[in-house]
Amino acid sequence: MKLLKPVLAPVLAPVLAPVLALVASFTLAACNSSDTLSASDQRVGSTPSSTGSTAAASSTAIPTTDVVSAVKEVAKLHAELPAAIRSSGVITLGTTEATGSSGLPHSGSDASGTQIGLDVDLRNAVAKVLGVQWKVSYGSFETIVPGTQSGKYDVGQDNFAVTSERLAVVDFATYLTDGQGFVAGADSSLDKVTKLTDICGHTVSTIAGSSFQEILRAGVDECAKAGLDAYKTKYFSDTSSVILGLQNGRTDLYFGPTLGDEYLVAHQPNLKFLGQVSSTDVGFVTAKGSSLAHVLVAAVNELIADGEYAKIFAKWDLAGAGIDKSEFDPKPTF
Repeated sequence: MKLLKPVLAPVLAPVLAPVLALVASFTLAACNSSDTLSASDQRVGSTPSSTGSTAAASSTAIPTTDVVSAVKEVAKLHAELPAAIRSSGVITLGTTEATGSSGLPHSGSDASGTQIGLDVDLRNAVAKVLGVQWKVSYGSFETIVPGTQSGKYDVGQDNFAVTSERLAVVDFATYLTDGQGFVAGADSSLDKVTKLTDICGHTVSTIAGSSFQEILRAGVDECAKAGLDAYKTKYFSDTSSVILGLQNGRTDLYFGPTLGDEYLVAHQPNLKFLGQVSSTDVGFVTAKGSSLAHVLVAAVNELIADGEYAKIFAKWDLAGAGIDKSEFDPKPTF
């Protein structure tokens, strides 16, 4: 697989091996959702990031390039879809509804409320290849995998990492690689982080309720074992609050998904990426044994082969990132 540029080669630090094993499962809770029929080609609006400065407006503007309309249907793959989907022309997708630009490049919304982002472009391109539309059903992160298991959704998508626990209950069709990495202010004394003990003595922030929070909680004793001061943690509800914390000195570091870290540093001033401690495959999820997973793998590989996949990553300032080949149920990192 290709690595993000200029991301450090992903290293699954020994200290994280027992830690990551703790973070793959999530609480299952009921949540209401709303359904909308989404065309496979959604155009993107242009809205400056709410946290960017006027001087940085050109770099914080949300990209508007249409990277989906030119994608062609592949009749052979359409024919491999289940009969009910071929008949309706619709695949039900379970995901979360993003708001604003803080979740980019994965997902967000423009001024009109339209869902945008790398993940949105990728799924819409896949729909074009298959000759179908997504019927998007919004729920909470914790409900997407069980909803896919139960048949409420045909497919789930929400930057789901391939983990042992998830592979036990759903199948994966991978479409990118993401990691767990750190961002700091440009004037930080830290220049590289490859393991949790590198952040000992610092204050680190992450998003509340995320797997990153669980990694930090589970690994906090590693500093003491190494004879170092413990790191302190602060949890926020969104990335905008994380940025503010870095700017006002409340925190030294942000721990988040590598693709998001890279996008954040490229679009916000006075930040630097310090590296990642691990990386994982990410993919669509389907019910265990569903034929859809294999068709999705083939569709992603079609996009990779014809160059449309690379165009999507380039649009989101991630040229050179991504994967060389989509896989069905790859071996999990943790």
